[in-house]
Amino acid sequence: MRLKTIAIAAAFLISGGMASTALADYPEKRIDMIVGFAAGGGTDVMARTIAPYLEKYLGNDVSVVVKNMPGASGQIGVTAVAEADPDGYTLGTYNLPGAMARTLDRHADYNADSFTYLANIVNDPNVIVTPKNSDIDSMDKLVEAAKARAGAVTVAMSSLGGDDHFFLQKLSDVTDADYTVVPFSGSAPARSALMGGHVTMGIINVSEVVAFRDELNVLGIASEKRSPMAEDIPTFKEQGFDLVNGALRGFVAPAGLPDDVESKLLAAFQKTYDDPDFQKAMQRSGNPTELALGEQFKELNAEQLELAKRIWETHPWK
Repeated sequence: MRLKTIAIAAAFLISGGMASTALADYPEKRIDMIVGFAAGGGTDVMARTIAPYLEKYLGNDVSVVVKNMPGASGQIGVTAVAEADPDGYTLGTYNLPGAMARTLDRHADYNADSFTYLANIVNDPNVIVTPKNSDIDSMDKLVEAAKARAGAVTVAMSSLGGDDHFFLQKLSDVTDADYTVVPFSGSAPARSALMGGHVTMGIINVSEVVAFRDELNVLGIASEKRSPMAEDIPTFKEQGFDLVNGALRGFVAPAGLPDDVESKLLAAFQKTYDDPDFQKAMQRSGNPTELALGEQFKELNAEQLELAKRIWETHPWK
């Protein structure tokens, strides 16, 4: 009996050693990176830019393959990641505040606990813009116009429940003024309506305004410090308005990722972010970078969820 017990114990030790070796060898096969939006958009460009760098820093001649699963404002792709096996071979892009807002304004088959938070890579702050020929070319003039007649200032933005919408609510609170939302299907049509003079102002992201500076007044940027992409644009804080907000884009895996696998992925994302060639590639693609790794990204997600809940409770958008 004792010999049999020793044999069983030895078998467990051997199998445990094999499992440990298998984890140490990660990655051993292709990694799928799910993008919840169509090819060519900002999130897709970010994913395709980062993929070869992750391949380099994960090693083992691994392939990272981008798979587009567009639909439902990114919900289809995020759900697919949440429901995948937590083995490190399915990663996905993750957009805030949208991913958490979808858990409030519709049925979602995931929640904040459904993911292993790897790295937020992009922080694309909001900017306020007006047509070039507008008399409203400063924040003081904008607030004055908004307070003069409630709702008279119309605001073009992408669909409700996103960073543009949440920024407008913050603006309304900080300036103690009311604005009229004019939602569009995306930032491009919102910008077109603005440049056509059909709305008073627009809320978009700094990456979407750089190429149109000659056609727009940019009143400020919602970041802690000025953006390297447009260093002449003052922050709202510089102008006396406590406004920080933007579109966040990063990467998650399903919850329950093995510790060894998570550590390898976190190290690869950190090395990628620190790579000067990666930073240059992101700058060329118009993606402003700011890293939140692992636990820091999880905390960032919790903050965005609390913001979404607060706005949903007082100003539900559906």
